[in-house]
Amino acid sequence: MKSRVMTMKKESKIKSLYDYQERDLGAIFDRINNQKDDYNLLYQLPTGGGKTVVFSEIVRRYIREKGKKVVILTHRIELCKQTSKMLNGFGVKNKVINSKVKELDDQKDYECFVAMVETLNNRIQDDKLELDDIGLVIIDEAHYNSFRKLFKYFDHCFMLGVTATPLSSNFKLPMKDNYRELIVGNSITSLVEKGFLAQAVTHTYDVGLSGLTIGMNGDYTVKSSEKLYTATTMQDKLIQSYNEVAKGKKTLIFNNGIRTSIEVEDTFRRAGIEIRHLDNTNTKEERKEILRWFKEKPDAVLTSVSILTTGFDEPSVECIVLNRATKSLTLYYQMIGRGSRVLKDKKEFQIIDLGNNVARFGLWNEPVDWQQVFRSPDFYVENIVSDEEIERNFVYTLPDSTKAEFPNTTEFTFDIKGAYKRITKENRKSKDVLDESIAQHVQWCVENSEDVFDARILAKLLKEDIKDRIRRYAYCIINNTNNYKDWLEEDYYRRLRMSIQQEFAGIEAAAESDSE
Repeated sequence: MKSRVMTMKKESKIKSLYDYQERDLGAIFDRINNQKDDYNLLYQLPTGGGKTVVFSEIVRRYIREKGKKVVILTHRIELCKQTSKMLNGFGVKNKVINSKVKELDDQKDYECFVAMVETLNNRIQDDKLELDDIGLVIIDEAHYNSFRKLFKYFDHCFMLGVTATPLSSNFKLPMKDNYRELIVGNSITSLVEKGFLAQAVTHTYDVGLSGLTIGMNGDYTVKSSEKLYTATTMQDKLIQSYNEVAKGKKTLIFNNGIRTSIEVEDTFRRAGIEIRHLDNTNTKEERKEILRWFKEKPDAVLTSVSILTTGFDEPSVECIVLNRATKSLTLYYQMIGRGSRVLKDKKEFQIIDLGNNVARFGLWNEPVDWQQVFRSPDFYVENIVSDEEIERNFVYTLPDSTKAEFPNTTEFTFDIKGAYKRITKENRKSKDVLDESIAQHVQWCVENSEDVFDARILAKLLKEDIKDRIRRYAYCIINNTNNYKDWLEEDYYRRLRMSIQQEFAGIEAAAESDSE
C-alpha cells in the first residue's frame, strides 16, 4: 500500500509531555518499531493521567515516522470531539466520522480519522466508505466490548487499546483474548505524589445491600437499586453525609437510576440546598445549560445517572458522592476520577461512599496489580469481596445524639456472636440470644424513663441498633434471608414494647405493695 508523509504544523505549537508520559510513549513505540504490523497492544494509565495527550503525541509521531494514517475509535460523541480538539493541538489534521458523514471523498486531505464505533461499523457494512493507507488503530476506553466488531476490518494494522482499567466490561470476553501485551503506566499514588492528581479523602458509610439483585451484565439492577436508594432511610443518610463532608463544596452525585436522581434532587431542595439533575433524557441545550451552571457556581450540587463518567472534565469538582453500589471496577474508577483533577487551589477532594464500594474494591489510590488483572481476570473477579462478607464486618455504634437520651446508661454494647457461642455451648436455644438482648434494651429504656410512655419513646430510638443486632444474629444461625430478618425485627420490637410495659407494671405493683 502506498504511503505518504504528511506535512505537520510547527513543533513549537506541540504540547510537551511529562516525563512519565514520555517513558510510556517510548515503550509503546518500541513495540510499534519491533513487533509485527498487526500487533495488538494494550496501554493502561489512570483517569486524569493524560491518556488522550499520550496517544495524540503517538499519532503525531507515527504519521511523521511511518507515513501512514491513523484511526481513533471512541464509544461516545463527547470523546470524539475532545479527541479531535486535542489532535488539532498536536498539529494533526483530522476528521470526525459521525452520523452526518456518509462518505469520505475527501479522505486524502486528512491524516487521522476519529470515529464513533457504531457509526464507522455501519458505514463499512453499508459499503459507504473504505479507509485507505491505515497503519495504526487506537481504541479509547478499550475495556468496552463494542470495539471488537471492528477488529476484523483492521486486522492488518497495529492496534493500540487505551484504558484506565484493563478489565473487560464482559468477564466472558477477557481483554487478553484481543491484546497480546499490556503496558502499565504510572500508578494513582505516584501521580498524586507528583502533583498530577489530587489526594482523595474517603468517607464510608455502611449500607445493607442484601435487597439488591445482580442483572445479566453482572452489576446491580436499576430496579433493585432504585428501591433501596429512594427509601427515606437512604435519602436521610445521603443528606447527613453531605452535611458532614461536602457542605459548601462543588459536589457531583452518581446514582443508578433516574428515579433515584430525581428523588435526590427533591430531598436536597427540601433541605434548602441548590441542586440540579441531569440524565440522558435532557436535551443538548438543557445539558449545556446545566453543566455551565455547575461550572460557574462554586458550591453547586449536580445529581446524575452515570452519564458523566466519561467525556466529562470539570477540575473544580471537590466532592464525589457514590450514591450507588457497583460491581464494576471500571465504573468505580471512572466515577471517582471525575474529582481527581488538580487546580491551583485544589490539592485534595472528598469521596462519600454510600454503596460499600471502597470495601469491595479498596481505596481509590490503593495499588492494583494490573498485569495480574489482565492475565487472570477470572481470578480477580472471583476474589472481589462479597456483599455478605462486607456486611459481616459492619460495626454499628449508637450515635452520640442517641446515647445522650440514655444518661443513666454506661454500657452500650452487646456481643451477639459471643452470646451465641456461650448459649449454644450451654445447649440452650439460639433465641435466648435475642431474649438477653431485649432484656438489655428494656433496662436502658426503664432506667432512663419516668413512666412507660417515656420508655416507649426511647425504644423507638433503638431501631437501628435492633436492626444491627438482628443482622448479626442472622449470620450466626445462617439464615440471612430478608423476609426472616424483617420478621425478627418486627417480633423483637413487639417483645421489647411488651417487656417495657411488664417492667413498669411490676414497678407500680411493687410501689403499691410498699405503700400498703
